[in-house]
Amino acid sequence: MDNRPAVDVIIPTYKPTERLPELILLLEKQTYPVNRIILMNTEEKYFNSLFYGREFIRKRNHVTVVHLSKLEFNHGRTRAEGVKLSDAPYFICMTDDAKPKDETLVERLLAPILAGQAEFSFARQLPTESSGAIEAFTRRFNYPKTSRIKSAADLEELGIKTYFFSNVCAAYTRALYDELGGFEKLAIFNEDMVFAAGAIKKGYRIAYAADAKVYHSHNYDGKTQFKRNFDLGVSQAEHPEIFAGISSTGEGKKLVKQTISYLKSKKKGHLVPKLIYLSGCKFLGYKLGLKYKHLPFGLIRKCTLNKEYWMQKNIRTASGNIDATKGYGISAEERK
Repeated sequence: MDNRPAVDVIIPTYKPTERLPELILLLEKQTYPVNRIILMNTEEKYFNSLFYGREFIRKRNHVTVVHLSKLEFNHGRTRAEGVKLSDAPYFICMTDDAKPKDETLVERLLAPILAGQAEFSFARQLPTESSGAIEAFTRRFNYPKTSRIKSAADLEELGIKTYFFSNVCAAYTRALYDELGGFEKLAIFNEDMVFAAGAIKKGYRIAYAADAKVYHSHNYDGKTQFKRNFDLGVSQAEHPEIFAGISSTGEGKKLVKQTISYLKSKKKGHLVPKLIYLSGCKFLGYKLGLKYKHLPFGLIRKCTLNKEYWMQKNIRTASGNIDATKGYGISAEERK
């Protein structure tokens, strides 16, 4: 019998592919056993189309599936609802396109937490085989080979990188997650980094566990990069208490310069124009997102990757402006 503290894994899914059952099988083989796997699935029809006629999910009592509509999905709230279904002292957030490199992922991810070195941790992301040279180098830049414990003491040296944290694969101490208020309930993006910043400001530590590895990368086009970084800019503009006075562009410039050097060293200088184009899309999207409050709503909807967020935000704003005592068309007699 394994007497180590229980850990659950929460995974949001949308239009899942065969990568999802593969991920579940890999989690079941971990050297540190996973207690429960909680799938927060958006749009039931896509989930059912993958598993129709298969016993894969039904025969796994340790897998819980919750279905919600696309309008209901939110990066913060959906994960928070998944956490509520867990009673384990530790939980791991993952995405359904992350693939553990080996069977030690959970053990290595929890190690700095269980050793008392940090309260939260996140894994190293490795480029997949399908990654282009630019994306592969980006992963190496953002996820180096050396582990590190980050705290408020690192802000002067690391700047915004102090708060860098990723729910692609990250572990949490449940009691402290609850103490800090959990994930922001209405988050366009970046809910992981916002949480990490709050934790660090409260004196807690974040471990980057470089020996805990997952394969995860994307080959986004310029339009998608623009929209993702627009949402990133919005998320930072929504939290000036965290991001004001800490620039993100310095890291971006450093990445571009190092990527150019890398491409030239690998005789792939022909990719430099593509890098400049993608970097320009990122920069413009990010800068526009920071100024979203000055943009017409129609333009915002064209720039964002997450239209449902703005619908949720408008609904919340509208409901917050309603005074229940006013009636709004209901007569005084009806109100009685």
